[in-house]
Amino acid sequence: MRAAFLAITTVYAESGSGFVMPSASAKSGVEAMNKSLAAEWGRYGMRFNIIQPGPIKTKGAFSRLDPTGRFEKEMIDRIPCGRLGTMEELANLATFLCSDYASWINGAVIRFDGGEEVFLSGEFNSLKKVTKEEWDLIEGLIRKTKGS
Repeated sequence: MRAAFLAITTVYAESGSGFVMPSASAKSGVEAMNKSLAAEWGRYGMRFNIIQPGPIKTKGAFSRLDPTGRFEKEMIDRIPCGRLGTMEELANLATFLCSDYASWINGAVIRFDGGEEVFLSGEFNSLKKVTKEEWDLIEGLIRKTKGS
């Protein structure tokens, strides 16, 4: 028997987040179940993988979570790729993970968020706001420093 199972959860299933406790709790349980089944049932030809999408603009989600459009720019500003994901990109990844091309991928968790999670978790990532002129000034100060 060969089968591919795919769970689509969210990035905050790992970390938790304000205002999404029921969703985060349920999705983290789905992730634990899929990882456990990958380990236990892989020998039967069954594969279990997970996609954790970040913000993807859909009418259903954005009409409820951002009805005024107020937060969309803030979301985009914290995504290193500089845009929201698309349903087509998610569908392409899902198709790949369920295909024979991914027949040796089992128990994987694919973060699909344009780099948002790693940007938010880095303490120096706000340096993204530093201008070219400010970088030049910083470099000059560093070069003048002797020792540590």
